[in-house]
Amino acid sequence: MAKLVFGMNLSLDGYVDHQEFAPDATLFRHWIEQVRGLSGSLYGRRMYEVMRYWDDDDPEWTPDLRDFAMAWRSQPKWVVSRSLQSVGPNATLVAEDVEAAIRGLKAGLAGEIQVAGPDLAGTLTDLGLIDEYRLNFHPVVLGRGKPFFTGPRPPLRLVASDRIGEEAIRLTYVPA
Repeated sequence: MAKLVFGMNLSLDGYVDHQEFAPDATLFRHWIEQVRGLSGSLYGRRMYEVMRYWDDDDPEWTPDLRDFAMAWRSQPKWVVSRSLQSVGPNATLVAEDVEAAIRGLKAGLAGEIQVAGPDLAGTLTDLGLIDEYRLNFHPVVLGRGKPFFTGPRPPLRLVASDRIGEEAIRLTYVPA
């Protein structure tokens, strides 16, 4: 059975915003390796549209950016959306009965499936489907933006804490 993991970079005050801060080189390499090891990724519409950036090569990319793009392109993706009519390469649109579709993914796959996007993660948490939360804190305070947690969460239990790179601390929680 696959494990659903929601993990993102966030500010010290709990906001996610990929345009306000970026991972250092060590954390970025960590993300590359993590993506390579996934059974797939599950996206909400907005996060999927952000990540579509990796579908097209950019001649100015560094080797690490190219590595991430290749890892991202090669993995299966499922996109939860009622407004999209189609999705890109190696992606499947999930428009109806999200709970049944995600339970089917969990039952039919092994390994980890990354959940990307706070709104989708909030919905899946409410359904009791998220198995682990990985919060990658960066030393910035935004004071505004999209929160990592979109609403009240059930009690969580800390299972690990790791420093990744020079600035990020990852806290890993599971439902208590």
